[in-house]
Amino acid sequence: MAENTLITRDYHQLRLALQNHQEVALVDVREEVQFASGHPLFAVNISLSKLDLEILNRVPRLTTPVTVYDNGEGLAQEAAARLREIGYLDVALLAGGLSGWTEAGGELFSDVNVPSKAFGELVEKRAKTPSLSADEVNALQRAGSSVVLLDARRFDEYQTQSIPGSISVPGGELVLRSRDLAPSPETTIVVISADRTRSIIGAQSLIDSGLPNPVYALRDGILGWTRAGLKLESNQTHRYGEASDTARLHAARHARSLADKTGVQRATLDDVNVWRQQDRHTLYLFDVRDEAEYQQGHLPDSRHVPGGQLLQETDHYASVRGAWIVLIDSDGVRANISASWLAQLGWQTFVLDGLSKADFSATGGWSPRVPPQPALPEVEPAELSALLAGGDIQVLDFTTSANYANAHIPGAAWLQRSVLTTEGAAVLPDSARYVVTCGSSLLARYSIPKLEQLTGKPVLALKGGNTAWKAAGLPVESGETRLLLPRVDRYPRPYEGKDISPATLQAYLDWERGLIAQLDRDGTHGFQVLR
Repeated sequence: MAENTLITRDYHQLRLALQNHQEVALVDVREEVQFASGHPLFAVNISLSKLDLEILNRVPRLTTPVTVYDNGEGLAQEAAARLREIGYLDVALLAGGLSGWTEAGGELFSDVNVPSKAFGELVEKRAKTPSLSADEVNALQRAGSSVVLLDARRFDEYQTQSIPGSISVPGGELVLRSRDLAPSPETTIVVISADRTRSIIGAQSLIDSGLPNPVYALRDGILGWTRAGLKLESNQTHRYGEASDTARLHAARHARSLADKTGVQRATLDDVNVWRQQDRHTLYLFDVRDEAEYQQGHLPDSRHVPGGQLLQETDHYASVRGAWIVLIDSDGVRANISASWLAQLGWQTFVLDGLSKADFSATGGWSPRVPPQPALPEVEPAELSALLAGGDIQVLDFTTSANYANAHIPGAAWLQRSVLTTEGAAVLPDSARYVVTCGSSLLARYSIPKLEQLTGKPVLALKGGNTAWKAAGLPVESGETRLLLPRVDRYPRPYEGKDISPATLQAYLDWERGLIAQLDRDGTHGFQVLR
């Protein structure tokens, strides 16, 4: 086989690997809007545009079998070649691309984070998770009943729009914090999410953990509240406080029991070190505590992912189906609860035991791995400002389209790495030379060799990117002033924004409820709901 010849894997090979719990990294290299229009259940979206920034963190083992595909856009070949350059040893194309998958009988799922959403629907069906409608919850509030509303979304989502009087308790914190937030065992607890998934999983977590209170999911979440015509607020700041010793003891006991029942395994640091040396399995090491705790001290090489978000976006954080996931906390609650759900989602899951305070020796935030970059020519913000005044230079901005529309260098054109193909390069504005940028210029730098190859013109990187430009007090403009392609980099979630039509909301809820039937047709999920 010639060195540059790519093998293919077909639907039947991948289906068999999934059913046998082998490692599968099935990567859709289109943009998120295109991915959300239809993809296999366990496909993950790592677009060609973001491949360099994301791939080593989402598919960390270079010997993992990686299969890439598109839908005829010509991106998969480019992505596969780049993966080989980075060092991946087993890269294949999906035979026939997305069409090949469907023609062979494969099911397609729309939207994003589908495995987690489908699992939530299965949990509600099998566990019969109780729920209350928006009108029923509103009636409890108006009657002055003893009721607490716990919002299981991220804090930034909660601040954007939330139900009046609700408290932000992201899903991974619910079991640890809820006992202290309910005034008495008779207090009704209602768990809220944007749509359905996190409220179902959050409510069922509290029920399974032995909380004595009446617990319900808010049926259809914020979407249901909006459909009922009820008021939402912005910028609420109600958050959970420190957990009491009593709450910790109760929560830890029940969390460990749940982990044991679902088949969660235990691991030590020595085990993890041995697994890393053997390189037989993709290994994810996630710290599921809150961000402040992680930054104060964490295990070196662990990544911070709050437990609730890990369950909601497992495909984003653990992009190799069949990998091993090791969870870390410092209290015996959050890791065990999250692990119990991951095990039911079909993951080989471990909780790291035997840690001491000294093991949490690293501080600060998580540092993602990226491929090395050669030394590249740079231009300072002030120097670029002078060059722009003289003309014959074009700024190309590789940031997200949302960031570009919010503020960008005057005259900059927005594009993505996916444009830099022989066919796509026709949209590039002609210039004597180019300067590339993004938030920090890190992502933009990876485009320089290809851009030079396609244009034959010199290319510089803006030192420090748009952040440095703004910090220097240089002017910016806003709006979609010069888009070189449609804004397909982010799929707008149906539950985001205001003034969403009732028909759109209802269609999304109907889609969620229909996921169980799709799981049955697909036949690869391996979910096992504890009952």
